[in-house]
Amino acid sequence: MKLSRKHIKDILITLSVLLGAFGLSLLFEYIFDVHEHITTVFIFGIFLISLLTEGYFYGVLAAFIGTVAVNYAFTFPYFSLNFTIPVNLISGIIMIAIAVLTSALTTKLKQQEAMKAESEKERMRANLLRAVSHDLRTPLTTIYGSGTTLLENGAEMTEEQRKKIIAGIKEDSEWLIRMVENLLSITKIDSGQVKIIKTPTVLEELIDSVILKIKKRYPSQKVDIDIPDDVVIIPMDAILIEQVIVNLLENSIQHAKGMTNLSLKVFTLGNQAIFEISDNGCGINPKMLEFIFTGYYTSSDDISDSQKKNAGIGLSVCATIIKAHGGSIKAENLKAGGVVFRFILDTESDYEA
Repeated sequence: MKLSRKHIKDILITLSVLLGAFGLSLLFEYIFDVHEHITTVFIFGIFLISLLTEGYFYGVLAAFIGTVAVNYAFTFPYFSLNFTIPVNLISGIIMIAIAVLTSALTTKLKQQEAMKAESEKERMRANLLRAVSHDLRTPLTTIYGSGTTLLENGAEMTEEQRKKIIAGIKEDSEWLIRMVENLLSITKIDSGQVKIIKTPTVLEELIDSVILKIKKRYPSQKVDIDIPDDVVIIPMDAILIEQVIVNLLENSIQHAKGMTNLSLKVFTLGNQAIFEISDNGCGINPKMLEFIFTGYYTSSDDISDSQKKNAGIGLSVCATIIKAHGGSIKAENLKAGGVVFRFILDTESDYEA
């Protein structure tokens, strides 16, 4: 299906440009009585076709058609083919040469772009793998060590000590589960296995569900909520967008050193809903801002503290989900201190009460 659409697009481009060149040549010939630049018009048309279509075929075909058109309709004797005239023969050779050279150049450029894109994907996969390896190592080591301690010395421990170790194992296990869920989300969306199905979602209900999860995971953490008083309905995959907001809130809770205020604000502007998660913590190293959504947000000095809760995977998941929704996401440091994560989703006025 994709291949046939590509061919249809190339055919339409070829026909449109050739018809445009033919029409412009008629205008020059019979309206302005200009004969000298007709070949130039077709040469420019051949150049455009070779530039805009895939491969060599359409450019070379257009060169043959252009040569015949110039020879038949715009060269004396009119409305007859005569390739014995040197000018006609030279024009045809020039058109074909331009088509071949332009097609070769554009094909090479497209191949280089494809190789560059694939290289970038491989780099991101490698970065993601390093981030995953870094993030999983510490909790797995902790779970193994705690389990070994219970197995070997459990009988000598007090009940309180055992409960503390078991609670740590439970906490690390829950974190690993969330990590795996994030990885599954990002790999499925990137591979096209998950199709985003948007359904009208009440903003207030979405935020209530998010806050419920945050309170369950972080009972002592307060989140200031600021959403419109009016009922706002946004088309989205509610489960995935909820995952985005939870990830962003958790990122601030886990990484914003010195934070005393965490807020979640949502407002509408035209046909867009703007979500802002901000804190007044330590902020983000400006050098890292452009990389935080790439899947590799790890730095021994700036981010990693040798603990399990690294930001890389969660933020990469957020970017993937928002992109799949047709939205945008960015992060910026606040002048007063801290950072704000902002993502935008399209709304439909028909959904708003």
